[in-house]
Amino acid sequence: MATVALLGTCDTKLDELLFLRDQIKQNGDVDILMIDVGRSNVQHDAINITQEQLVCDNGRRNHGDSQVPMPRGETIRLMSDCASVLVKSLYEKGEIQGIIAAGGSGGTALAAPVMRNALPIGFPKMIVSTIASGDTGPIVGETDITMMHSVVDVAGLNHVLRDVLGNAGAAIAGAALAYASRHRQNMFEASSRMFTTKKRVAITMFGVTTPGVDAVRHHLESNYDIETYIFHATGHGGKAMERLIRDEIIDAVLDLTTTEICDFITGGTMPANSNRLVAAVDAEIPNIISLGATDMSNFGPMDTVPATYKNRKLYEHNPVITLMRSSEDECRQIGEFICARLRNATAPEMVEVWIPMGGVSMISTSGGPFEDDKADAVLFETIREGLRGTGIKVVDDNRDVNNQGFARDIAEALVKKMGMRTEG
Repeated sequence: MATVALLGTCDTKLDELLFLRDQIKQNGDVDILMIDVGRSNVQHDAINITQEQLVCDNGRRNHGDSQVPMPRGETIRLMSDCASVLVKSLYEKGEIQGIIAAGGSGGTALAAPVMRNALPIGFPKMIVSTIASGDTGPIVGETDITMMHSVVDVAGLNHVLRDVLGNAGAAIAGAALAYASRHRQNMFEASSRMFTTKKRVAITMFGVTTPGVDAVRHHLESNYDIETYIFHATGHGGKAMERLIRDEIIDAVLDLTTTEICDFITGGTMPANSNRLVAAVDAEIPNIISLGATDMSNFGPMDTVPATYKNRKLYEHNPVITLMRSSEDECRQIGEFICARLRNATAPEMVEVWIPMGGVSMISTSGGPFEDDKADAVLFETIREGLRGTGIKVVDDNRDVNNQGFARDIAEALVKKMGMRTEG
């Protein structure tokens, strides 16, 4: 048994939402909680929480006002805020096990913040959207929202939309039932016996640091009661990791690959946000940072690299990703970014920075296409000077970031900082 929350603007898409509701119910023992987030109040037996109830229960207007008297954009924000409060409460009470929405750009913009802000990663969440085939980064953010392209507009039922909504209904029903089953099992285990959970270690990775990360992961999981969480440093990967840190799901961090900072500085396609590195410092958890892939920024295919960078050292990583070597000035800025976010740590003893002087990626080692000793030297010295006197330990290591010995030693340093038994 599971309950799925169905969000939708019933004043414009009632028929489509009712069809989706039926499709969900046909795929198992699933109840529907239909929530109207439209502009105007609609009465229908299938609607469990009307637009009027939603807004009034959050103190945003008086009962009896059936129209939200404000521009479209403000209405979307209002309804999204009200729905977020409701959905968060439903989740915390254990009254829903999944959520789905369907709509165009407006409906998507309304539903996405609800799912991002009110629900944790791992909770089933889906949006059937007309804009799911475009840039979904701002919609999904650092979360696990599933996007399904509606192909046609969610405006009038036809065989294409029926097929899409049928698939979406089956998918969210299955996910909600599976989530409910796992939750019941977890509750049973927690109540029936004392059990210990593995320590959870977050590690950042990129293609050019994969050998090092694989070695770290294997060492930690083979020798200690540790579960690793690998985050692909594509911009969203770092944000997802830091969300889990803020949610207190992560016990320690090995931020081996800090490449997203480069894209933040150069305008690349996989940027960090301005507060990258802050979450682990604020949480005061064991936190070792290295400089994996700080030799590069990411752009699309070679012909999409901005004109201002056309004469730089470029490398085709694959047909859709072009890498640009970080310059000396950019390396200085990268180092300053790192130091600015670490130097005020309230628990500096929990933080270390490891400098892999033999190369920060597999293509910047001796003889590699991105070898640049001068640029590396600027980065390394900026970090040494920027953290001097802060109490944060800086480790100079002559090996490269993918060296197996480097991987073992940095992993052991983290284990020691976690207070666990170390090898040898």
